[in-house]
Amino acid sequence: MNTRRSRPFAVVTTLLAALTVALLGPTAAYASTAGTVRKGVSQPVYSYANAVRETVWVDTGLDGDGNGRTDRVAADIIRPGEPAAAGLKIPVIMDASPYYSCCGRGNESQLKTYDSKGRPVQFPLYYDNYFVPRGYAVVLVDLAGTNRSDGCVDVGGPSDVTSAKAVIDWLNGRARGYSTRTGGSTVRPTWANGSVGMIGKSWDGTIANGVAATGVQGLKTIVPISAISSWYDYYRSSGSPLYSGTPADLAGEVESSAAASHCSAVQNALAAGSPYNGDWTALWQQRDYVANAAKVRASVFVVHGMQDLNVRDINFSQWWTALATTGVDRKIWLSQTGHVDPFDYRRGAWVDTLHNWFDHYLLGVDNGIQNGPVADVERSPDQWTQDRTWPAPGTVTSTLNLTPGALTTAPGSGTASFTDDPSRGENDWAADADLSTPDKTAFTTGTLTRDLRMSGDGSITLTATPSTDSAHLSAVLVDLGPATIRNYQGSGEGIGNLATRSCWGDSTAGDSACFLDTAADTAQVDYTVFSRGWADLGHYAGLDRSVSLTPGQTYSITFKLAGTDHVVPAGHRLALIVAGTDNGLIDPPSTTPTVALDLAKSSVQLPLAGGAGKLPHLSEHGRAAVLHGLPAGRSGTAARPETFR
Repeated sequence: MNTRRSRPFAVVTTLLAALTVALLGPTAAYASTAGTVRKGVSQPVYSYANAVRETVWVDTGLDGDGNGRTDRVAADIIRPGEPAAAGLKIPVIMDASPYYSCCGRGNESQLKTYDSKGRPVQFPLYYDNYFVPRGYAVVLVDLAGTNRSDGCVDVGGPSDVTSAKAVIDWLNGRARGYSTRTGGSTVRPTWANGSVGMIGKSWDGTIANGVAATGVQGLKTIVPISAISSWYDYYRSSGSPLYSGTPADLAGEVESSAAASHCSAVQNALAAGSPYNGDWTALWQQRDYVANAAKVRASVFVVHGMQDLNVRDINFSQWWTALATTGVDRKIWLSQTGHVDPFDYRRGAWVDTLHNWFDHYLLGVDNGIQNGPVADVERSPDQWTQDRTWPAPGTVTSTLNLTPGALTTAPGSGTASFTDDPSRGENDWAADADLSTPDKTAFTTGTLTRDLRMSGDGSITLTATPSTDSAHLSAVLVDLGPATIRNYQGSGEGIGNLATRSCWGDSTAGDSACFLDTAADTAQVDYTVFSRGWADLGHYAGLDRSVSLTPGQTYSITFKLAGTDHVVPAGHRLALIVAGTDNGLIDPPSTTPTVALDLAKSSVQLPLAGGAGKLPHLSEHGRAAVLHGLPAGRSGTAARPETFR
């Protein structure tokens, strides 16, 4: 792994860039704005040590804290000084976050730091160390109500989104910036060319999605990492409350002490607008960026862990699907990790790819990244494949039907039932897939004779009769067979820290470019849960209003299964498990129902590469087993790995 270091010949470079602009015209001018591009890639020619470090407070036009003054958000800026001195303008990489003072960013939980005069010293993560010497400005924005910004945290709402959008407007001359939090002189971004790329993990990436969905001019690209696309799908799933707390609780975790003293009205509104019953309220609609995907103008580079049980995978897959109709350039990376940044599981390839991505969309470099493979998918720890489109070419949504114990392309028939047991969850069910247990019902193929790939998101339709007036449903897809996977349920969610460090850019005494190296944390398993979906049966008619169920009455409900890209290899079996409460992932209903399923009127829709016509045939043993209603491909009790207890 190479350590990137700056070289002090910026003056010569900027003069050459100016000459190039004069000779080659506007296209070359855009590509060489910062004077750093050579051989198709921006070079680290500017001084990081002497970079300009400043804070500008941008007026959002909102008064979230109700104090009679419009809120200003703090934008901490680091930029090379040489381009401005030569009359050149540069683009911006922006990370807008609520975490810069409360919780930190990255694997090492870095916080912003300041000197005795309040000037920024440490900019968390490596974006500044790496990209500033290459001719980019890096702007880290405190969301309203956090760190040094005014206003209140509204968890993905207008205040959150406007916190970042206002800074883009300022960079493009459409908003006012000031030298202090109150009063101060007007600051104009004379050094900026107006092009902005937003990046960030989790809440930060979520704000990138939200700002892109406003269609704001000047936002050229976003890189949402493990990001939310609809806040409803962070806290609820088809009416079922997920094990995620509440928006008001989350606001309380990140808001500044000033915000805590005068934002109770906002917190009360968050609580009132997010009822526990799972109804689709105005608050959730306001925080649904998928609904406004048609407004997105920026290119989008989606990154997500396919075992992310924090920001669940439905968030990336529904966002990706919605963006398909916009015509914007898209790229996607899907790892086997949980809620982890690619800098910590594929560092070298990630930095190089991100570098090319920003060079193309912010500096205008014709490096061809927009023409390369669209999807990178991790198949096993540190083993990746690529596809020219995603979902995979040839993927067809295919319907599989249910009969007792089996998945089939033939018509479904028969019945099955389970009794909700909130003490058990998907790992228990998968480990006991071949056992008859009262808390779940399992449907499996026989042993596959060739690989079966699922690429995209699916859905399931269940016709169910509850014994009580409430019921929650879980559906999980399981690969039954031995594998080595990333230990996504471990403390590092698939990675572990090493004792060594590698450096990515330039350092100062107060801001190091050197970060802990990591390695894959792996586990040997006998099964892999790879897609999930949950629902409240009381929302069978829609999300607008929950209803109390009539015991003994039959209801039909369809709900989503999260996006995935998984290969069930030949020799394994595919299982669909249907149950009630998924312990630790959804909350239980108010009763303990027994639910009967009409299998003739139930089915699952899966994104199969090649479609149902290429569904692998069962082995002879598997075929006989399914015909006799027996488990196929294995005998005895499924062993649950120690790791997953």
